[in-house]
Amino acid sequence: MPFIHAAAMFVAAFFAGVVNSIAGGGMLLTFPLLIWLGLDPKVSNATCTVALWPGLFGGLFGYRREMNDSSLILMRLGVISVLGGGGGAWLLIATPAPMFARLVPFLILFATILFMMQTPVNRWLHLPAAGKESTNAWWIGAIVFQFFSAIYGGYFGAGNGILMLAAMGLLGLHDIHRANGIKNFLGVCINSVAVVAFSMMHLVSWPRALFMAVAALAGGYFGARTAQRVGRVFIRRAIVVIGFVITIAMLWKMR
Repeated sequence: MPFIHAAAMFVAAFFAGVVNSIAGGGMLLTFPLLIWLGLDPKVSNATCTVALWPGLFGGLFGYRREMNDSSLILMRLGVISVLGGGGGAWLLIATPAPMFARLVPFLILFATILFMMQTPVNRWLHLPAAGKESTNAWWIGAIVFQFFSAIYGGYFGAGNGILMLAAMGLLGLHDIHRANGIKNFLGVCINSVAVVAFSMMHLVSWPRALFMAVAALAGGYFGARTAQRVGRVFIRRAIVVIGFVITIAMLWKMR
């Protein structure tokens, strides 16, 4: 592997881990790079999923204290994330799904706008805090939303963190750092299933995946700690910016 290729993959994976720990979308840094380096698009997709998977553990560890009293959310949304992630991975293996791919930028745009409106909407609807007090209707809405988010996450996943944050917004989860920790846990659930599926189908370039995984793990932890130091307002704005950047990048790619 040429040094310049290795350096580019390490840098891209590190910053992808940082971005994923904050809002998701890090795959947009690594996926185009691997294609540029000559990998098949489907292999690039699977390799990126494996490479960025450890970074989610780094982010999860960084947010471990913020996830106290979140067992109910982790259990309910975690199970549905495993099911949806498996379904999404199967879709990628079985079909290219071009129509679904064309919907992705608009789904991310919708999720970004929804995230922007989360605070005023929650205030207007007087949503309860996440937990046992959340009504069954909001729980059903969050579970259904998360299921389809997990399908997309298993299929491709770029920007999926914003969709997951939107799902938690339906439960009135106001603490952005707690939401990010839960999002990282759900990402682990989704990508763990996808990693197994892609590995079984021999879609992973393991030398590249393992090399990038080291950088992604460091980036995930760095991003989690940095996010908590810079404050909630900045993180919310960063998430919105990331959402619009991902949307524009995907629309540009579809031209």
